[in-house]
Amino acid sequence: MELIDGLKAQIQGKNIKIVLPEATDVRILGAASRLNKEGILIPVLIGNEEKVNSIAADNKIDIEGIEIIDSNNYAEFDEMVASFVERRKGKVTEEDARKMLLDENYFATMLTYMGKVDGMVSGAIHSTGDTVRPALQIVKTKPGVSRTSGAFVMLKDDTKYIFSDCAINIELDAEGLAGVAVESAKTAKIFGIDPKVAMLSFSTMGSAKHDLATKVEEATKMAKELDPTLPIDGELQFDAAIVPSVGAQKAPESAVAGKANVFVFPSLEAGNIGYKIAQRLGGFEALGPILQGLNKPITDLSRGCNEEDVYKLSIITACQSLN
Repeated sequence: MELIDGLKAQIQGKNIKIVLPEATDVRILGAASRLNKEGILIPVLIGNEEKVNSIAADNKIDIEGIEIIDSNNYAEFDEMVASFVERRKGKVTEEDARKMLLDENYFATMLTYMGKVDGMVSGAIHSTGDTVRPALQIVKTKPGVSRTSGAFVMLKDDTKYIFSDCAINIELDAEGLAGVAVESAKTAKIFGIDPKVAMLSFSTMGSAKHDLATKVEEATKMAKELDPTLPIDGELQFDAAIVPSVGAQKAPESAVAGKANVFVFPSLEAGNIGYKIAQRLGGFEALGPILQGLNKPITDLSRGCNEEDVYKLSIITACQSLN
C-alpha cells in the first residue's frame, strides 16, 4: 500500500470529485464509502437515490453524505443535452441525446467533460466498449494524441513498472506505438517512476529482420521526435530491456537496455499476455487498466474487479486529474 499511500498524499485536501456511475454494485458502494470516510476524494454516485440507498442498507454499507445524482431528475439536464449535441457536431439529434444521456456511462462522461467532476471510474458491470466509447466521443484524446491506450502499473515489493498497451488497441502502426510510449512515460511519472522506455519486440537492434521488428524501430524514432528528452530505445527483446548483463551484451550503446521500467508492447496480444504472466507467475500486482491520452481522466475497471481495485483506481484517477 506504500504506493497508494503516496498517491493519497498528492490528492488529500484538493476536493477532487470522482464519479462512479455503477452505483447499484456493492463493490462500487463499498469503495465509495471508504473513500468518503477517509476524506481522500469526493465520490459521486449515479443512480436512483432510493434504490442506491436500499442496496447500501441491505449490504450494511454506509454512504451517508455521498452525493447521488439521478439522471432522470438532474436539474441541469437540458444544459447537458445542449452541450452533448454541440460536442457531437451534428452526429446526434437533441431527441437522441436525451435518450443516450439516460445511460449512466454517457451521463457520467458528460459530467466529467463539463467539469462537474474531475474524473470517472466505470467498468465493474460494463464492458470496455461501453466505458471507452462515450469517453472517445465526448472527452476525446489530447491534442497530438491519436489513440487512447491502457497501461498497467505492475507492483511487487519496492519494484514498479508500467506495461502498455495491454487493454485497448489490438494493433497499432508505428505512429500509434510512438504515442503510447510518450503517454506511458507520463503515466510513469504519476507513480514516481523516472521513465526509461523500452519498445519491445522479438528482435534487439536489428538481430531479426521482419516488418514487425522494423515497425517498432520506426516507432522508437518517432517517439524520440515527439519527446527528445525521453530516455527511450528499441527495438528490444524483454531480456535485453530488463536484465543489465543481457542489455550490455545485446545493446551495449543503449542508455535504456537493462534498465527499462516502462515497457511498450508491440500489440495488444503481447501486452495482455505479458502482464498476466507477470501477475500470475511473477507475483506482481497489476493495477489498471489506466486509460492514457484522454483530455480528462476516465478509468475502465475490469468486470472481475473487487472493492479494493475500485478504491485504488479511484485514487489513481484522481491523481491523473492533477496532471
